[in-house]
Amino acid sequence: MKPSAIGALLSALLAAPALAQSQAGHDAHAGHQMPQPMGEPQPEAADPSPGPSMELPPPEEAGSGPPRAADAIWGAAAMAPSRTALQQEHGSTDTAWFQADRLEYQARPGHDGLLWDVQGYIGNPTSKLWLKSEGEIALGEEVEGAEVQALWSKAVAPFWDLQLGVRQDLARPSDTHAVIGVQGIAPYEFDIEAALFLSQRGDLTGRIEAELDQRITQRLILQPRIELNLAAQDIPARKIGAGLDRIEAGLRLRYQIVPEFAPYLGIEQGWKLGDSARLARLAGEKPQVTSVVMGVRFWF
Repeated sequence: MKPSAIGALLSALLAAPALAQSQAGHDAHAGHQMPQPMGEPQPEAADPSPGPSMELPPPEEAGSGPPRAADAIWGAAAMAPSRTALQQEHGSTDTAWFQADRLEYQARPGHDGLLWDVQGYIGNPTSKLWLKSEGEIALGEEVEGAEVQALWSKAVAPFWDLQLGVRQDLARPSDTHAVIGVQGIAPYEFDIEAALFLSQRGDLTGRIEAELDQRITQRLILQPRIELNLAAQDIPARKIGAGLDRIEAGLRLRYQIVPEFAPYLGIEQGWKLGDSARLARLAGEKPQVTSVVMGVRFWF
């Protein structure tokens, strides 16, 4: 290597520390950071996105005026329509709603059947008139059971209504019942209906229904459902025995084409128990029935 090249290399090595120190000083000035003496506290960096300042509490005189101060200026008669409109816009508006929860064809041993379970209401969020109907028809035979209910409903707790009214059986014997029950949504979104029925003959029966929508996808929904029917006494004319009369358990898978319309397929198993099973055998009926169901669920 030539002496001139060796000299240039040594000069570059000696100049590197000085160049690095100069660059560091330039960066510190560019960032507006001044070196701090050892042992002294470092200043806190400014928050680049400070939040809103804390609001002060309201003054003591806030809310001390009259509850309807506008009446003093415009008069109570002039303000009454505005207050009525405000109440309607914030929850007191009357609405109407109808749903066919189950409208289906049942394929089963013997005679296939048709089943409907529909309900609807008109009213506001705390007070409604409910109309319900459900029934079952075995093809080629008489109506097995059909009923219609008219119920006044009153909200008694969040998500729960107390219902009072009347039920009329459409199949023989065509009894009339007084009804008291509850309807609402239990924890984990179980839809619950429970009611007691007292007929004009003095027969006391009860019914509990529970169902749950399990969303598999945005459109595919699996719905398990169970229904228990009970009786306080034997009712031979209706082939009902005292105690737990009948259990129905089903599983339905529906495809929600739109939120208001969903066809479904499923399976349902029914059992008659105790004296009800004995009365069914005496009438030549099977106490257990398995049905493959297909139907549609819709609301508007």
